[in-house]
Amino acid sequence: MRVKEGSTREAWPLGPILLSVALGALAGIGAYTFRYAEGLSYLKTDPKACVNCHIMRPQYDGWSKSSHHAVAVCVDCHLPQAFFAKYATKTENGWRHGKLFTTQTFREPIEIGKRGSEILQANCVRCHEGLVHAMVGASANPQRELRCVHCHITVGHGERAGLGGPLRRTEVEAYDHERR
Repeated sequence: MRVKEGSTREAWPLGPILLSVALGALAGIGAYTFRYAEGLSYLKTDPKACVNCHIMRPQYDGWSKSSHHAVAVCVDCHLPQAFFAKYATKTENGWRHGKLFTTQTFREPIEIGKRGSEILQANCVRCHEGLVHAMVGASANPQRELRCVHCHITVGHGERAGLGGPLRRTEVEAYDHERR
């Protein structure tokens, strides 16, 4: 821009303009993605939010026919109960699931991870404490305890959903050692 001699007008600096445009574009893309992915639905407890990703359809259909359908929704089993821990886990899961789904690097069939398995076990024990305390409450090492889904694999989702299955050799040895 040309400035006339004696004029006090200065050219706008290009850096702040480019930064504003970049931040605006980033905010717009983020808002569009959040809306497109139905982001607000994940803040609720409705199990239909879990099928926003088509990969979760078999788990949702299995849950719809399961024995837990009338007494528990997804968050009752798959998230911690404490408020902060629940929303911290929802945030972490949402970020990880979004990244894996967007980059198409998720595993099929979907499998529960180590942390998710720990949360699931804690919630099984919490809900069924009166029945299972004698079995799992006495375990000297919670890392080596027999997981509820090992025997009750079809309870939450019907057919095997990547939760249990045959014990690995190390699990059998650890379980046998605890029983001695």
